Amino acid sequence: METKPNQLIFHSMASRWNTLAIDIDIARSLGFDGLESSGAKIAAFLDAGFSKTDLRDRLADLCVPGIGFLIDLERQGKRRGDMLREAEELCQLAVSAGARGIEAITGPLDLRAFEPGAARCYPQLYRGLIDLPEEEQTTLTAANLGAVADIAADHGLIVYLEALSWTPLNSMDAQLRVIDRCGRDNVRLVVDFWHAYTAGDTPDRIARLDKNLIYGVHLCDSLPYLGGIPNEAALRDVPTGSGTLDLKSWVDAVKATGYTGWWSCELFCRRQHQDNSYAVARDLKILMERLILDQPDSSQMKNEGTNT
Repeated sequence: METKPNQLIFHSMASRWNTLAIDIDIARSLGFDGLESSGAKIAAFLDAGFSKTDLRDRLADLCVPGIGFLIDLERQGKRRGDMLREAEELCQLAVSAGARGIEAITGPLDLRAFEPGAARCYPQLYRGLIDLPEEEQTTLTAANLGAVADIAADHGLIVYLEALSWTPLNSMDAQLRVIDRCGRDNVRLVVDFWHAYTAGDTPDRIARLDKNLIYGVHLCDSLPYLGGIPNEAALRDVPTGSGTLDLKSWVDAVKATGYTGWWSCELFCRRQHQDNSYAVARDLKILMERLILDQPDSSQMKNEGTNT
């Protein structure tokens, strides 16, 4: 099915504590093109007694490019089996929602795993592949990504990779090596401005990506990052557009590749999570329209009209 270019997608993380039903209403009532939700919210909707038909009916006129997320993609041993079962479950939820793909992210998620002496101080803490050489990390992660992609392919889905910036293989170059070694046609990349910034990538690097590898974009902001292990909870606690990132330069870098796909407004600002979600989403959409679609700020136009 043909879709219009540069779709503006509401991200469920911008309405973190609301239900799927509220996220859907926000997206539809404010004129977003679609919704990028989470497997957790979709599962909660179904577990509450709503049917898959109810789910599809609620989402009927919205694009659902993907749902998140499969964590700790690189898991090995028994944990690898758990990861593959979770991938199958997430794919089933994606199909139920009419989504086109699933998001896979790298780990470990817990920042304590990267502290000096962490293996001794936290012996039960999941460490992923951080103790292995980069070449072995790449090989094992690519093999897991390939296995997940095969599961997704059975459901007609895309897998879009997002390497968290505090984890191994966090740069664009490292992620592209994983995707290349994976060798699956249904694997893509999501460009997240915050993860790219704190992993050391720049708009110039983004502008050199192959547009055909970019599945989606997470438009988001950051407080100043001064080095060390990026603390997501602290650094992303800022309204989008009020942080340190020159969002226009990041958007223009993506557009320089020729990419015209979907853009999603991921958000981690605690204050806004507790505010009026409709008002927050409205402001995010206005910002996205200005940055991505080159549309003027409607509220500014209204004020200018009043002053003439």
